[in-house]
Amino acid sequence: MSVAALMFPLLFLFVLAGIPIALSLTIVSAGAGLLAFGPNVFGQLYGSFYSAATNFILAAIPMFVLMGAVLERSGIAERLFKVMQIWLGRLPGGLAVATIAMGAVFAAAAGVVGAVEVMIGMMAIPAMQRFRYSNSLISGTICAGGSLGTMIPPSVIAVMYASLAQMSVGELLAGMMLPGLVMVLLFIAYLMVHGTLWPPERTELQDEIEDISLAEKLRLTITSLVPIVALIFAVLGSLLAGVASPTEAASVGAVGALLLCVAYGRFSVTMLRESLQITVRISAMILLIVAAGTMFMGTFAANGGSRLIRSSVEAVGMGDAGIIIFFLLIVFLLGFVLDWTANVLICVPLFTPIIRQTGIDPVWFGTMVIIVIQTSYLTPPMASSIFYLKSIAPPDMTYGQMCRGVVPFIILQILTLALVAFYPPLSTWLPDQIVGF
Repeated sequence: MSVAALMFPLLFLFVLAGIPIALSLTIVSAGAGLLAFGPNVFGQLYGSFYSAATNFILAAIPMFVLMGAVLERSGIAERLFKVMQIWLGRLPGGLAVATIAMGAVFAAAAGVVGAVEVMIGMMAIPAMQRFRYSNSLISGTICAGGSLGTMIPPSVIAVMYASLAQMSVGELLAGMMLPGLVMVLLFIAYLMVHGTLWPPERTELQDEIEDISLAEKLRLTITSLVPIVALIFAVLGSLLAGVASPTEAASVGAVGALLLCVAYGRFSVTMLRESLQITVRISAMILLIVAAGTMFMGTFAANGGSRLIRSSVEAVGMGDAGIIIFFLLIVFLLGFVLDWTANVLICVPLFTPIIRQTGIDPVWFGTMVIIVIQTSYLTPPMASSIFYLKSIAPPDMTYGQMCRGVVPFIILQILTLALVAFYPPLSTWLPDQIVGF
């Protein structure tokens, strides 16, 4: 067990030294595997790699990534953002509210945090600056809207989590729906209160948006919002009804996104090639980390890692509540150092046997884990959402402003976590009602 205890410190050391996560996991796995398996280590590591490569549920990830990449280039993002501005612009903080609403819709369409945040950020930053919003509020709103790609189904994280925890993808996605909606409503409520207390300056652009006729508003809504809602319904509906596997549902989404791209006249060979390149790059990165993480957990268990975790929990003598808090704290702390892929890969195989043994509802626990991972996206200093935003932000938007801007949304995410923790039916009621109908 002493080898298992050293594996995590070594992993963090390699990651902090700048070595890519997949390579760090592989190096530590190979070293610990030599001690556990001797000369048979490479056969054992290959077995872990093969197991990850042949997992049929993970085959859904490239299709979800392709769906998001195509939608990003289909022109529907600009149309949808304008529709949100038109209908929500009159509310206090209306443009910020529209940004969150667009983040929620595209999170349901794309399921990938980075893609959602970059997409809405490139449109919302110039618009919000023209409306004289503060850089802190702009930063927090975009980071929070982008992070919804974690919590709003269909989420790539949920697909991977369910695969590793050997549970129904549909049940976990259904369990995330109501907490995700609560989180969106809390974000919107905060922005409306903020907009009431500190309203942005009124500009001529706002007058132009409000002067659009009802007929034009309805036309834009029908041509922009209805198609994307229909696509989301097709993906989630087929998955939750049990008529399609995650891979099949994701394929429906990818085909639907391509059809929308053709309908809006944005399809081209160049667009398709770029979308496929992004899909290959992101999918390869995720699946390579999956394979390396599977190797890491295999060697960790072979060196007594599972016994180490179980004995640590038993030694502390925690009840069910203490176990949950302990595990969620580990997930949160790992989020400072590791990206979500490695975090899920390391934690889920460790926690799942103990969670099942204690009788804790796996959907309830899984929902809380995903909320914590989403919160770690926004939490400085290693906040992935801030780094995504920094890559597209103008020079006048500083890192300090971004960190200050995300704080209220971190508090609201923690509030959502508390609501789910103290009222489990918020995540367990819906799966019982709709999964498989």
